[in-house]
Amino acid sequence: MSKLSLQNAILTYEQLESTPSKLDEIPEDLEDNLRRLGCEMIQPQVAMATAKVLFQRFFYVASLRKFSIRDIGMGSLFLASKVQESPCKIRDLINVYHYLIRRYRNLPPEPLEYFGSDVYEMKEALTVAEMQILKKLGFNVHVQLPYGLMVNYLKVLELTEHETIPQKAWGYLNDAHV
Repeated sequence: MSKLSLQNAILTYEQLESTPSKLDEIPEDLEDNLRRLGCEMIQPQVAMATAKVLFQRFFYVASLRKFSIRDIGMGSLFLASKVQESPCKIRDLINVYHYLIRRYRNLPPEPLEYFGSDVYEMKEALTVAEMQILKKLGFNVHVQLPYGLMVNYLKVLELTEHETIPQKAWGYLNDAHV
């Protein structure tokens, strides 16, 4: 059973300070860097934001030592695309992740062989990751994103037509998801 619940998980101070990765002796700066990298690899704005939330929630109930950020990132995005009704093809997701990983490692772009073993391995990893996310989160994949609330506040404060405030507010919300 998942330790996280409710519509949008609010973590206790204890949960923030003692993540499963920290308990597995992964340094805090490495955990932060891996979480950020995982979020960078994460399609429409709402699906991406949802995937980032699912990705972060997952690593508050599971350790980075036991699960790959590549796999959980792919699984989070695939699951979020379903939840937000903007499905993506597994093949497209695998190609993008393959490209991003090669770029991160400073390797030249190289297409995957259509029937190559790498494709099948990544597809299997994505499927297992999706199942692990659902299991660890207790199938609680509802995410209440803050964008609608921000728009309501802008309307109430009559700032929707302001030159810079809506853009800055949107930017702050996006930055909060990284």
